Formats: sequence, C-alpha cells, structure tokens
Amino acid sequence: MASKIAPSAQEILMTDFQTLVSDTEKLLAHTATLAGDQADELRGQISDSLLKARETLRLTEESLRVRGKAAVTATEDYVQSNPWQSVGIAAGVGFLLGLLATRR
Repeated sequence: MASKIAPSAQEILMTDFQTLVSDTEKLLAHTATLAGDQADELRGQISDSLLKARETLRLTEESLRVRGKAAVTATEDYVQSNPWQSVGIAAGVGFLLGLLATRR
C-alpha cells in the first residue's frame, strides 16, 4: 500500500500553474472596464489562452495521475515478488545516504 508523501515537484508545478490561471482570470475581469477595439481583442486573446491553458492543465494532471498510479503499482508488484532484493536495495541506499550524511 502506498503512503502519502510530501508534494512532488510536479504537484507544486501544477499548483503554481493553477494559481497563474486564476490570477490571469482576475486580470481579465479587471480589464473589462477598458474600452476600445484593442482592449476587446486583448481580452479575447487572453480568454483563448486561458481555455488552452486549462485544457493543458487538465490533460497534464490526468497524465500525471495515471503515470503515478502505474509507478506505484509496478513498485508494489516488484517488492511483493522480490522481497529480499527490495530489502537489500533499501539497505544499500540507506547505507549510502548514511555515509553521505556523516561526511557533512
């Protein structure tokens, strides 16, 4: 069973991207008071960009979830089919990290 860990770089990136989209939507709402053809054109371009960004965000988030679940499943399968090798690998990595930590 996989445990919940600290947010990964991908999750942080997704959160930052969502914040960017939200801030851009607020900017678009504030520019509604501007008049003129150029302002209307700018708002249209921003709206189109936001729609594309939202779709990209949705697709990326979906892809990350699928890949993450696949990685967890593959890891769990490997550990269950090779428990002693997994223990050996974990011990080796722990030993190396211990060596690196004591050098600092």
